Amino acid sequence: MYRVAFAFICFIGLVACRQELPDFSKELVSVPLSPEDQLRTFQLEKGFEIELVASEPMVQDPILITFDGHNRLWVVEMRGYMSNLEGTEEKSPIGRISVLEDLDGDGLMDKSTIYLDSLVMPRAIGLFKNGALIAENNALWISYDSDGDLKADSKELLDSTYAANGVPEHSDNGFVRNVDNWYYSAKSRLRYRFQNGTWLRDSTEFRGQWGISQDDQGRLIYNYNWSQLHGDLVPANFLYRNANHKPNSGIDHGLTIDRRIYPIRPNLAVNRGYIPGTLDSAGRLLEFTSACSPVVYRSTLFPEEYRGNIFVMENAGNLVKRNVVTQKGWLLEAHDPNPGEEFLSSYDERFRPVHGTVGPDGALYIVDMYHGIVQHGSYMTPYLKEQTQSRQLDQYVHMGRIWRVVPKRTKTREIPKLAEMSPNQLLEMLSHPDGWQRDMAQRLLVESGDQNLVPRLRELATNGSAALGRFHALWTLEGLGAIDEATLRSSLNDNDPLVVQTALRLSEAIASNNPEWKSELGGTMKKMFPAAADVVALQLALTAGVLDFDLKSEILAGLFDRFGHQPLMQDAILSSLEGQEFSFLAYLFSQESWMESLPHKEIFVEMLTTATIKNRNPLEIKGLLALADKSPITWREMSMLQAMAVQAGDPNNLALVELPQRPDFFKRKDIELEPEKIEMVKSLYEWPGYKATPNITSGQHLDENGRKLFAQGRQKYLTACAGCHGSNGKGVARMGPPLAASEWVVGDEKRLALIILHGIEGPIEVAGKKYDAPEILPVMPAHSTMDDASIAAILTYIRNEWGNQAGAITGRVVSSTRHTSQGRVYPWSAAELNKHIESLSESKPSNP
Repeated sequence: MYRVAFAFICFIGLVACRQELPDFSKELVSVPLSPEDQLRTFQLEKGFEIELVASEPMVQDPILITFDGHNRLWVVEMRGYMSNLEGTEEKSPIGRISVLEDLDGDGLMDKSTIYLDSLVMPRAIGLFKNGALIAENNALWISYDSDGDLKADSKELLDSTYAANGVPEHSDNGFVRNVDNWYYSAKSRLRYRFQNGTWLRDSTEFRGQWGISQDDQGRLIYNYNWSQLHGDLVPANFLYRNANHKPNSGIDHGLTIDRRIYPIRPNLAVNRGYIPGTLDSAGRLLEFTSACSPVVYRSTLFPEEYRGNIFVMENAGNLVKRNVVTQKGWLLEAHDPNPGEEFLSSYDERFRPVHGTVGPDGALYIVDMYHGIVQHGSYMTPYLKEQTQSRQLDQYVHMGRIWRVVPKRTKTREIPKLAEMSPNQLLEMLSHPDGWQRDMAQRLLVESGDQNLVPRLRELATNGSAALGRFHALWTLEGLGAIDEATLRSSLNDNDPLVVQTALRLSEAIASNNPEWKSELGGTMKKMFPAAADVVALQLALTAGVLDFDLKSEILAGLFDRFGHQPLMQDAILSSLEGQEFSFLAYLFSQESWMESLPHKEIFVEMLTTATIKNRNPLEIKGLLALADKSPITWREMSMLQAMAVQAGDPNNLALVELPQRPDFFKRKDIELEPEKIEMVKSLYEWPGYKATPNITSGQHLDENGRKLFAQGRQKYLTACAGCHGSNGKGVARMGPPLAASEWVVGDEKRLALIILHGIEGPIEVAGKKYDAPEILPVMPAHSTMDDASIAAILTYIRNEWGNQAGAITGRVVSSTRHTSQGRVYPWSAAELNKHIESLSESKPSNP
């Protein structure tokens, strides 16, 4: 049986990559290959080789792996996942956690011990001391092996609310122990840590879908099935501290909009394979549909150019993509170094890379679920069901493989077992060039709780020769509860920006409870901010929140002068101003530098005004009128009024303040604002003889949800779109065409969604005028990394502003448009897009 299928695959393998392949939709039956035969189906980047680590029956349906301090491999086996089309074993307690050992050092696992079995759909593991955090049956558990036999002796419920959504594709999973000593999950708003003898649970920003990783600086990396690479540009739980402001940057940053993939075999058994554009003429996927588990390569085993690369699993396309990551200032960008070929791909349809990790030896380990069905039954279409049955992908279950990728002719490196090292040896490992060794050394030192290590850690943090060693020493001290002012004072003067950023982060906790240190920290930050490097400046903005208002305002205003044109700095400044937005707005208006009008200043005034309204302090909202009541009214006051009018579109902001009489401001005749906008501003207030009503807002035809989207959309528009189209929607010379009175904006909602999802290039006609380069940019880029809700808010806003009037666009419309345009990897031309929309209309069934 194995050999028959392999004959088919060898035939396919003779066809050159990306050439047209025969149609195997009827002939090819996908039956399993032996590991030896599967090995010959792999196409791997030049200079590397792939080796088998483990296979069935030793591992079955593996989905996650992690190494412990003894270099043993822990495997999460989700044996209940879609073992048939009905998923009948999903609620059965047949999942397990196994521990694999390589006894002879040849790289192939020789022994398997079942650590814990009788689990229902296990989906996450985080090692801790002599046990592990385990997520299963929609809850989080802590388990311990008290006698060292690699079998759990206890299992205690830690959090019954973890993974509340039971659907496997959309439920909390993973776990990465971040450098900050917290455990983070993908598809989750929760994080956990062990401190002072107890487990702490905390909320955090939502991240990703399946799998989560970190880079050398501790930035969290994740993705979504439709968008291959996202990450955090700022530390967790810093940017969202201001309840009055929702950032649009910094967290969930898309590193690339490139969604193209290059499988070497047909991928007919995918959920939307019937939609034109999903597959090429040979039946191969054109773009990611099941991206998961990004892995940051943090070792020295691969050639130097691979360090910091991120590998992304694509199980539906039977491949692993490599991305080269570069840092520009505080931004991260990624690109495919070899378009047309993948780092690893297979002719075997059952090759399902669902997870990866870098091992203690520096090799890239890949979890191959080796499973026919990867789409959960909740989302399986009739088309996919038919393909699955005809190709026998619903048969031959409970298999699985783990593979290891290494450079060719790699000499075996001696791999120390950190769990058997002395504390002094572990201290040295904090400066190891490989990330796995540093992370494990930090974890073991923190878990030891050994306070005798503190003096040497402080010495390492301040005088260590390796910057990453100093960085990890600081976080180890934090984990031991031993951060002190003297160490921070030294680290704030370090010559490495990462160490300085870390010292600023760690200074906050002490400053919150120590007025003397807060004063000293403020003085240090005041000296730093005028010349600070961009990455340090960003952390200064985030840390300034702990300072007293006067000094905070001086530092934040200075940082805005240097970096305020960048949206992330705007968000960072606002994160430090909760409840003080109005006071900071008034402070800026008192500065001479804020007399000059610049687009990013107008945007920031709107952001501060919006946050002031959301703070819902009647005195401050009343104060906005006083601040705006100047003669003459300048760009500053007009920006305030624009924000006030937009926020009046939210029904929750109706009549926020009751006034004793009509304000003199509304008696003025020199306000150059549309009468409708004036009425909108008025609706924030009430006074005797005037009662605010909701039908005076822009988009008056919108329902309550539509008006909320409208109000949310303005801020997102300012961050993502105003740079090219202007805050007034009139377009910006040499950048973008106008949106006001644009038939592209108020016309077909799917057409508009397709533009923002994929971009548009070439000339375009708006309201009878043709726009083309150099009058505008030749291409409007895609915004495919933006989530559906944000896109919906922006589109609803621009369809109901500047005199436009059209229906709201919901997140569901954006989501369905995204799915039905699967495979589109290039911007549209205007003619092509119009033709596509016409074809969609023609394909609709006529009414009987």
